[in-house]
Amino acid sequence: MIRCILTGVCAGTAVACSGPGPAAQQASPPAEIAAVVDSARVLSDLQFLSSPALEGRRAGSQGNDAARAYIESELMQASVETFAGGWSHPFEVGSGDGTIQGENVLGVVRGTTRPGRYIVVSAHYDHLGRSADEIYHGADDNASGTAALLEIARQLTLDPPRNSVVLAALDAEEMGLQGARAFLEDSIVPLDSIVLNVNMDMVGRNEAGEIYVAGTYHYPFLNEYVESVAAGSGLRVLRGHDRPDLSAGDDWTMASDHGPFHAAGIPFAYFGVEDHADYHQPTDTFERIDPAFFVEAVRMILAFVREVDGAADQIAEAAGR
Repeated sequence: MIRCILTGVCAGTAVACSGPGPAAQQASPPAEIAAVVDSARVLSDLQFLSSPALEGRRAGSQGNDAARAYIESELMQASVETFAGGWSHPFEVGSGDGTIQGENVLGVVRGTTRPGRYIVVSAHYDHLGRSADEIYHGADDNASGTAALLEIARQLTLDPPRNSVVLAALDAEEMGLQGARAFLEDSIVPLDSIVLNVNMDMVGRNEAGEIYVAGTYHYPFLNEYVESVAAGSGLRVLRGHDRPDLSAGDDWTMASDHGPFHAAGIPFAYFGVEDHADYHQPTDTFERIDPAFFVEAVRMILAFVREVDGAADQIAEAAGR
């Protein structure tokens, strides 16, 4: 996630979609959540992706390579299909260390009704790497979103969508949204066939039980689908952080990989939490993830993907796509 650390709550930036109070701080998620999302598996994914062995997953590093291999293996085990070029979507990124190669991991669950129309579900798997003596683990940013992506992929293969869903684990987000830019500049599907980007970045914890959905200011026709899933969620789902009149750092329109989609005229819904004290710090570790919050966030985002898949005709018409 690329954004400034927030110093406080901005008055007028949030619209609540549901009324529950803060999520309970529990050791494991409630049974009704676990019945929809495999909580042990998705937490295991998050734990591995943020483990010290991966050394912070900086783009171009061995730890990043290990994360990518894990993602590919899990998608393969879930019977997610590859595109013609395989899992890897390579691109070059300039950095202070010279040019490095980034690699997006792309798979697809084919739609049963409109296989030629796409929803792109994305999360970046890279993070900041390490310094000489500290690892930036990136548990919330963004092992959480990547683990969510893997679980959503598994659930979609069990009950396929009407429209095709691209699962995009994007690289080099921390270097300026480079993976998303590369995806759009060298797209494996026609851009005019993409009706929506659902992006996840930092979905693993929030002390108040709040998660934001950004994008409805730009695409108000998405409001009804956000409200629908919010009504059935144990989290407090808020809309906001997407208005151009907000101060620097509070407008998340271009803060993560959904930004290039928006710039290309593709509607987006971005799910994420406000910054916390461990954002972009070595202390962003698995131990600081709230398991109940995280698993419920995954369940809710999966429900949203199902909602927009069922309403893709209306969304495409409203967006003029």
